[in-house]
Amino acid sequence: MVRPRVGQGVEVHVPATTANVGPGFDCLGAALDLDNVFKMRCIEGGSERFDLIIEGSEGAHLRGGPDNLVYRSAQRVWKEAGEEPVALEARVRLAVPPARGLGSSATAIVAGLIGANALVGEPLSREKLLELAIDIEGHPDNVVPSLVGGLCMTAKAASHRWRVVRCEWSPLVQAVVAIPAIRLTTSEARRALPKSIPVGDAVINLGSLTLLLQGLRTGNGDLITDGMHDRLHEPYRWGLIHGGKAVREAALAAGAWGCVISGAGPSLLALCPKPAAEEVSRAMVRAWHQAGVESRSEVLAIQQLGSRWENLPDQKPDASE
Repeated sequence: MVRPRVGQGVEVHVPATTANVGPGFDCLGAALDLDNVFKMRCIEGGSERFDLIIEGSEGAHLRGGPDNLVYRSAQRVWKEAGEEPVALEARVRLAVPPARGLGSSATAIVAGLIGANALVGEPLSREKLLELAIDIEGHPDNVVPSLVGGLCMTAKAASHRWRVVRCEWSPLVQAVVAIPAIRLTTSEARRALPKSIPVGDAVINLGSLTLLLQGLRTGNGDLITDGMHDRLHEPYRWGLIHGGKAVREAALAAGAWGCVISGAGPSLLALCPKPAAEEVSRAMVRAWHQAGVESRSEVLAIQQLGSRWENLPDQKPDASE
């Protein structure tokens, strides 16, 4: 373990994620080929100084300071490692817009953990970082694939350990994500959920999840169609997404096997055969436009590598990047 020095920096790439994928509420998520990039550097100042510089307009409302999620995550690493906190600056290039259901908060958590760990010589294992990430976020479906990549099923075992299973995603299955210019916070989406659910709904979800995972593994569109149905969260959240149901119907009409809410929303995830992807993408944007909501759509690969970091050249304290 090494003491970080003023001017030392690392660059961390963290992928967006789509959580739940329909029936996998709070346990299933996939990393997408769309990265937020965090340039984190030690600066002069007290242990509660955190300067945040956002590149682009999407995160203009985000603020630095000791309560920022990136910095709080970094401090968890230093506490675990027995290291004193240092002042940090983070320059962030946002490709994953906040409050859209694409794991933006997970990217902040994972970047803070990986960046802080790298700055002190990586004393914490990837498994320990995973445990910290889940503890900070409160659920594993975004932070796990954001950290390790791929399609991940995460559950707490009888041993009280988090167990991560990397699931297969056939190259025949294409993900299309439609991102509207409206926001929906995770806390607001969670408030819409009931305190309890009927046993019958839980049984249906278990069956749907089994079909979905087999469909994703084999590229079987019929299984994906039957598997992309949820009774635990989606029935209570569609009403929060203006035009969402019309966009879902447009995706299905254009050739998608299924269309679900990405994470807490409001972005939507469609799964389709590769040849249909561009038409599904255009149809979703058109449907949202007709509902009075501007949006963009991305045809994205599943990102298998997870987060990664590299050292930046040292910067003199009085120099500007």
